[in-house]
Amino acid sequence: MDRERNIDPAMDGEIVAAIDRRLDNIRLQEGVVIPLAIESGSRAWGFPSPDSDYDCRFVFIRLIQDYLTPWTPRDVIETPLDTVFDVNGWDLGKAVKLMAGGNAVIVEWLTSPIVYCADPAFKAAFLDLAKRISRRDLVAYHYFCLGISMLKRVLSDGSDIPLKKLFYALRPAAALRWLRMHPQETVVPMHFPTLVQHCDLSEALREEIDVLLRAKSKTRELGRGPMPCSIGAFLQSEYELAERSVPMRPRAATGPVNREAEEFFRDMLRRYGESP
Repeated sequence: MDRERNIDPAMDGEIVAAIDRRLDNIRLQEGVVIPLAIESGSRAWGFPSPDSDYDCRFVFIRLIQDYLTPWTPRDVIETPLDTVFDVNGWDLGKAVKLMAGGNAVIVEWLTSPIVYCADPAFKAAFLDLAKRISRRDLVAYHYFCLGISMLKRVLSDGSDIPLKKLFYALRPAAALRWLRMHPQETVVPMHFPTLVQHCDLSEALREEIDVLLRAKSKTRELGRGPMPCSIGAFLQSEYELAERSVPMRPRAATGPVNREAEEFFRDMLRRYGESP
């Protein structure tokens, strides 16, 4: 299997090595192939703090015979939480089903800028499937639910909010705007600064976001404060517009989309499931 690797030089080498060892142990103990292992969370999104944890996520494929039994193993592999990192993964079947249902998480894994290890052929084929079967209404609904929940639960008091949490409402709002501005696309950029660059935001809004990004990169805790004016207006505008234009609770794909996803699953199982 070919190997792709892209580690940010700013990442702690000892922690990266510990994650590599954890992945090796999973391969041996579970007897699986891991054709994709990436960093998710704030480091991959492009807004880490100096003390941000490491969040390794991976896709695994078991041996073919493991799928040919009424007692199939769990479709997730979870490992003990370390003080500074965690390593968890999804079975290929789970990842494919979630993608077909509009969950954008697996698409973000496929586009993460931080890669512990990946087979380029697997990654390219899975991303190609995403571009073919992902539905814009389902992806938009995913980001709407993600952002509006944070906005209502944590950021509703605009006079006193945890500033660190702003990014978890900002990124989905920017994703919604990006989808609206790119009507032929379904794969939203995972990296937040890249996303912002392609959203045609006002100068005042970009400046407020830049100030927050710079501050978050230098301090462990941004503290609390009032909602920045341009960011508050942006969040309100994007979520109100999405609530009017994005179908609420759209039905997941069936028929041809599921058959295409199933064909991909079987092809990858034949390619990687012959031996661990």
